[in-house]
Amino acid sequence: MKIRLHQFLSKCGVFTSKNEVKKSIWDGEILVNGTPVKDIKFQFNPAKKTITFRGTELTLPSINYYFLLHKPAGYICSRLNKQEKQLGKKSVYELFRNHVESTVYESLVTVGRLDEETTGFLLFTTDGKMVSIITNPEMHIQKTYRVITENRITEESMEVIRDGVHISIDDEGFTDSYVTRPAHIRLSKPNIAILTIDEGKKRQIRRMFGTLGNHVIQLHRLSTENMNLADFNLKAGQFCQLSKSEIESLIIS
Repeated sequence: MKIRLHQFLSKCGVFTSKNEVKKSIWDGEILVNGTPVKDIKFQFNPAKKTITFRGTELTLPSINYYFLLHKPAGYICSRLNKQEKQLGKKSVYELFRNHVESTVYESLVTVGRLDEETTGFLLFTTDGKMVSIITNPEMHIQKTYRVITENRITEESMEVIRDGVHISIDDEGFTDSYVTRPAHIRLSKPNIAILTIDEGKKRQIRRMFGTLGNHVIQLHRLSTENMNLADFNLKAGQFCQLSKSEIESLIIS
């Protein structure tokens, strides 16, 4: 898997800041297979090329980390770009800053995403293979949500959800259509459903209910497979470290 040079250097644990990374590249101190590379966006496969800095070979950390976050509302699941910072957006990654090692922080990725206003269960890891396994559509990993809607949820709507909702998208020139996979749904109140799906297309649940004429006003992910957020006693914005074996036994097996 390819990675950009500046990202590799940020994760290897040698440099204390992004400015130090950039300066080392621009000064020609970073060698790729013995040749100086001054392009910070240079992409390469770390398994196939040797990177050295002042005579020392650099490698990525071999230990992977796993975290469960209780995602609060109002946070996006990506690192902030310049425009998002100007708009005052908040990123879930900032909840980890200064609470984990800098090399771990730079290597973290979300296992799937929740939209900005959706709350609840969200995994983070430095383990790219784990991300690929859990997010692979063919795995049909089940995720359970609490859905609060503007209007009561009818039996007819639930039957459509159980069979599959035909969704059509027309968003600023982008068009698409698909039928959702059959889902499990039950009501806890007339306008509150517990919904389990085994796929995760963009804004899928909101679009499912929107197609059926009902607006989702609150969406909270309760669990993924047999790992339940409630079992970890995390308040919104808090996270805890997990073991690989916990994830394998509760989510993958």
